[in-house]
Amino acid sequence: MISKKARIYIAGHKGLVGSAVLHKFQKEGYTNLITRTHQELDLAERDLVEKFFDEEKPEYVVIAAARVGGIKANMSYPAEFLYENLMIQNNLIWISHLKGVKKLLFLLSSCIYPRDCPQPMKEEYLLTGKLEPTNEAYAIAKIAGLKLCEYIHREFKKRFICAMPATIYGPNDKFDPEVSHVLPALIRKFLEAKYNGLSSVEIWGTGNVRREFLFVEDLADALFFLMQNYDDKSFINVGVSSDITIKQLANEICKLTRFGGKIKYNATKPDGMPRKLLDTSRLKAYGWSPRVTLRDGLKRTIDWYKNL
Repeated sequence: MISKKARIYIAGHKGLVGSAVLHKFQKEGYTNLITRTHQELDLAERDLVEKFFDEEKPEYVVIAAARVGGIKANMSYPAEFLYENLMIQNNLIWISHLKGVKKLLFLLSSCIYPRDCPQPMKEEYLLTGKLEPTNEAYAIAKIAGLKLCEYIHREFKKRFICAMPATIYGPNDKFDPEVSHVLPALIRKFLEAKYNGLSSVEIWGTGNVRREFLFVEDLADALFFLMQNYDDKSFINVGVSSDITIKQLANEICKLTRFGGKIKYNATKPDGMPRKLLDTSRLKAYGWSPRVTLRDGLKRTIDWYKNL
């Protein structure tokens, strides 16, 4: 068990996942939590990161910091997604190794599995096929970080672990249409259409692709569990073991937001990966499972966004 007085650095604490992880550690009674905003510390600058580690001396590190976005952002800025994520994660992972961090957890993304991966996706399926072109740059960066953690674990016997979550959603998500993922984008679309009296909402793609959605509080709980109980060099999937089509998701959000118009699908726009369902057998064997249903998670997310 990690001491309640341990110095724990949560990188990306203002983001969707990082804020939930910070709250989880606080809820569990941890009082020595270290955070920095992007304005206070540019994680892409190695000298600044090294100085920060020398000053703060974190014993444990959770990396939830990254440049993230949906299909539109990934397709528009592939160079930035690759470069910035490589710089951020390389600095944090390698300097954590050099400065003697006892344990590190690096957050992955299920989009790094092959585009046409067998379903549900087992950990051993990684790197067995071509990546989804719409998020290739981001995926390559994440795979590089995963491998760096794996090699440090193997070569230096350090407890540097990786978690592969399903698509995350919840309070503190990004709702800007330029960078948002599908679920917050749909919530914003339906609410704005309702408030503006529109007769229809247009959604990118066919609506037939399937996605698995994990509420951010469940992910934070899983990451806390892994920091306490998991030391394997192999990454581990974190999900709910069920998925739905984008059409089903849109219909559910339509009902919850009480939008009375039509839903139109623009099939000329990309769908992304056909399906992303994680096999979570390994994590279940360790004794962890999610608690929040999709409907309850959607209600809480919609309520949070409406109160912004």
